[in-house]
Amino acid sequence: MNETPPELSTQLIHHPYQPPAGFAAPQPGVFKASTVIFASVAAMRQRDWKGKAGYTYGLHGTPTTFTLEERLCTLEGGLQCLLQPSGLAAIANVALALLKSGDEVLIPDNAYGPNKALAEGELRAWGISHRLYDAMDPADLAAKIGERTRLVWLEAPGSVTLEFPDLPEQVRICRERGVLCALDNTWGAGLAFRPFELAPGLGVDISVHALTKYPSGGGDLLMGSVVTRDEALHLKLKLTHMRLGLGVGLNDVEAVLRSLPSMALRYRAHDAATRELAAWCARQPQFAQVLHPALADSPGHAHWRRLCAPQGGEGAAAGLFSVLVDARYGQQQVDAFCDALRLFKLGYSWGGPVSLVMPYDLRAMRPGWPKHLAQGTLLRFSPGLEAVADLRRDLEQALAAALPPPP
Repeated sequence: MNETPPELSTQLIHHPYQPPAGFAAPQPGVFKASTVIFASVAAMRQRDWKGKAGYTYGLHGTPTTFTLEERLCTLEGGLQCLLQPSGLAAIANVALALLKSGDEVLIPDNAYGPNKALAEGELRAWGISHRLYDAMDPADLAAKIGERTRLVWLEAPGSVTLEFPDLPEQVRICRERGVLCALDNTWGAGLAFRPFELAPGLGVDISVHALTKYPSGGGDLLMGSVVTRDEALHLKLKLTHMRLGLGVGLNDVEAVLRSLPSMALRYRAHDAATRELAAWCARQPQFAQVLHPALADSPGHAHWRRLCAPQGGEGAAAGLFSVLVDARYGQQQVDAFCDALRLFKLGYSWGGPVSLVMPYDLRAMRPGWPKHLAQGTLLRFSPGLEAVADLRRDLEQALAAALPPPP
């Protein structure tokens, strides 16, 4: 008896053709899936979503996400990686996995603002307390670690003001007191220093990275990562990751995979442009202070040099610098300077091809005006990939238009 052939719509869905194996190209294939097909019930029951031996559901990984995770482990020197919808989501994943009501988290006073906002908002509402510590004073960190402290955040350099801490000493203090430490490593990006190998036998427990910046390089996607070296710690983070339903878009994963091969080249280009422009700004009388870890008079320069240039040479210093516009200029004048810039666009983030500038209200960000900073209005610059000479001319014309030299 002849079977009735399936209708066309069914044939298109259940088509028997399989392409031959062995295809190779510079970029890995992109596998998009929510549903994963199992060969049998037995095969389904043998799969474990917590590992990478097989696939269970798109949220728990596809060949594409596994590939990016492994490459990010290589980049940062870790063994396990979790992809996140954004850098802030990565911070939240760590906090929610490791903290419970009654616990305390310590955060540097110059940390990424949304990390502090998370602590002041959701964490506080859930009975998790937090305290800020002086990122440039290891003794202050040591004094503030208490019986309820379960997590210490580190950041090198600090957000916006770019002070570079004694990161190995901070990690040593956490290790001695048996407290986990997590580093926001977006600036270092795995290229300026090795977060898990700060000194022999000394490294952070967790490295969080906003892949939105250098790994993406295009200013066109949001993604983050959490990298570890301890399997038990990774599993604890992954269980929370699963329960929160944190996932990433596969087109975005493809974009990061495509950008990773050029990341080191772009990082060096951003670094070189930033140093040249920061040095030029340091010679302008309108700026009371220029903040960049590689400048000899920038706060924490010696710590940066020991960690990022241990053998001498240029070291690595990413692509951000900040200036404090002399206090003699009012906010309207500083705003006019920003508006007068043509190549530097007003926008948050960094690490993309377009140069950016952003004014910040430092008094609203810090508990008090830091003694190591001059008085003035803070501007953060993120040089992109334009010609440095053009960026310098842009700064010159904006200064002439809005911030004439003081008498």
